[in-house]
Amino acid sequence: MSPVRKWGIGPYPVAVVHGGPGAPGEMVAVARELSAVKGVLEPFQTETTLEGQVRELRSVLERDGRVPVTLVGFSWGAFLSWIVTARYPALVGKLILVGSPPFEDQDAALITKTRLDRLTPENRREAHALLEQLEKPAADGKEGDKNALLARLGDLLARADAYDPQTPEDKSFYCQYDVFKGVWEEACELRRKKTLLYLGRAITCPVIAIHGDYDPHPAAGVNVPLARELKNFRFVLLQKCGHRPWIERNAAEEFYHILVQEI
Repeated sequence: MSPVRKWGIGPYPVAVVHGGPGAPGEMVAVARELSAVKGVLEPFQTETTLEGQVRELRSVLERDGRVPVTLVGFSWGAFLSWIVTARYPALVGKLILVGSPPFEDQDAALITKTRLDRLTPENRREAHALLEQLEKPAADGKEGDKNALLARLGDLLARADAYDPQTPEDKSFYCQYDVFKGVWEEACELRRKKTLLYLGRAITCPVIAIHGDYDPHPAAGVNVPLARELKNFRFVLLQKCGHRPWIERNAAEEFYHILVQEI
């Protein structure tokens, strides 16, 4: 059975989809907050291929959700939710993309540089070293070592992603390098070929993108292409807000207000 955690009282018309890939648990605070209003599903992505994660999410929605559900996808979860919505439109009544990566290659080129430039010199050197280590083959095939490297890199980049965080990052989730590498490389190839963007032509439900103005993932890389491809699209830019709106001192209240209205 596909893994899922349930929040609040059923039925479950809302599902929050984690980022990563390979770092399940980031949206636990959002699931908890929204569960005061409606039942919320928190699916976990465990498959090591993109197709596997698509099947996994579809299975959770069909088995546990009150369809059509409202999908709230964060970061990588925005891409995964986008793909599932395009392929299985009967399952999704509304799609909300939070901190989505850009949909075209040219807009993705400077994300890593932006993040690294925001770090202190010491943290920047460490991040470069971690990136180099992650590219090398695992010693004796021990991917667990790379899980730890990915977790540390994620911690550093989270500092660059935030504008003015008021709550600490939830570190209770476990980073999985094999999931990250396998799934993200496939997703990047779909983006390069524009296949990912053109999936939007099969999406008929309302789509809302919520994005921070300080997010290193460029807002125009989401707003411009989706406004071009979708018939029912709205873009919300939160001020003084980084990649994770729910931790931001200046944006969390507005973020939750929008979400509660939309679900």
